[in-house]
Amino acid sequence: MEVTIFGSGYVGLVTGACLAEVGNDVLCIDVDPDKIDLLNSGGVPIYEPGLDELIRNNREAGRLRFSTDAEAGVKHGLFQFIAVGTPPDEDGSADLQYVLSVARTIGQHMEGYRILVDKSTVPVGTADKVAETVRTALAERDQSIDFDVVSNPEFLKEGAAIEDFMRPDRIIVGTDNPRTAELLRALYAPFNRNRDRLMVMDVRSAELTKYAANAMLATKISFMNELSNIAEIVGADIEKVRVGIGSDPRIGYQFIYPGCGYGGSCFPKDVRALERTARGVGYEPQLLQAVEAVNFRQKELLFDKLKAQFDGDLAGRTIALWGLAFKPNTDDMREASSRVLMESLWAAGAKVQAFDPVAMDEARRLYGERPDLVLAEDATAALVGADALVIVTEWTQFRSPNFRLIRDTLARPLLLDGRNILDPQQATAAGLTYLSIGRAPATPT
Repeated sequence: MEVTIFGSGYVGLVTGACLAEVGNDVLCIDVDPDKIDLLNSGGVPIYEPGLDELIRNNREAGRLRFSTDAEAGVKHGLFQFIAVGTPPDEDGSADLQYVLSVARTIGQHMEGYRILVDKSTVPVGTADKVAETVRTALAERDQSIDFDVVSNPEFLKEGAAIEDFMRPDRIIVGTDNPRTAELLRALYAPFNRNRDRLMVMDVRSAELTKYAANAMLATKISFMNELSNIAEIVGADIEKVRVGIGSDPRIGYQFIYPGCGYGGSCFPKDVRALERTARGVGYEPQLLQAVEAVNFRQKELLFDKLKAQFDGDLAGRTIALWGLAFKPNTDDMREASSRVLMESLWAAGAKVQAFDPVAMDEARRLYGERPDLVLAEDATAALVGADALVIVTEWTQFRSPNFRLIRDTLARPLLLDGRNILDPQQATAAGLTYLSIGRAPATPT
């Protein structure tokens, strides 16, 4: 099938590459000529495991192309995927200007039936706005051309996006037109063979499903972090509590790991956007407000723990950070806990020495050159002369460190585990002062 993808960011590139991988003819359109030049020269503007190879193979096979020619994109595909950004507006609502700009472009250039597929994360009612924008553009041309707008939210986890797309848990299609539903079913047939994962529902329910899923997962994380703070105060071990409640199949083990807060491009933005949607219809979303408030407070926890260890004065101290990305297997630092910690340390007069396996370039892009930030060449180099080590991202390579090397390299043997990935007894046996989330300070046995 011929498919056009508007937007060559995270969702657009993964969607385009995976649809091309199963034999479709995919044309990706973006307004950024530098990004398109990079893609056409064999580069990839984002880090996602396996994506560079997938794009390269399908470019070489002629199934995946990149262009800035929006008119050509509209003429190319029966399916017009809208996969552009929906950044938060000042009030927390999703900014739809890029989505509606694409809709306007499609309406200005379409010459035959098209299916507009909202792949971007958008609030309830967006499909109606997209349809109205297309109708207005057609009316300006004195044209009456049939089209449909479909909600087809993505459920991609950064770091595992290709696997999620190729072997999805579910494929949500929001449409009121049975013919359109069958066309989407045909497009997704290669990903839907073992059992029927495709769920057809009305458009507004599909739009809400995306926000509801992310808000539910964010709620689990914040609830567990709230419990971790209580556990620490009352002398319980949150890791034992986690195992105890996770064994209940009604709860499960996913998304109940305590830590220093969630970040990324989805959970923070989507929780706020859903809050805004609720208020827009006169409903006060108290639980969503609490989820966000707990997460914000949790991101400040690492700094508060460090400050307490240095009697409230961090000026002149050097803190080593392992991990900058909001989660492993990505270079994404949007709303990452590391950023809250670093910016608080700088405000307190401290210096940061940081290492991340893939997010170093992103950190340079965000913060540039500054005297209080050293981006170390490896994890050990980040430790040299530092007064403490803080683990912020649970990268696999940080899970089994040389504790004695850490102790001997740090100026002060203090280790703060912001993701509870290390064994407290091993750390303290090596002579480190070990602090974590939701557990009493470890003491040598």
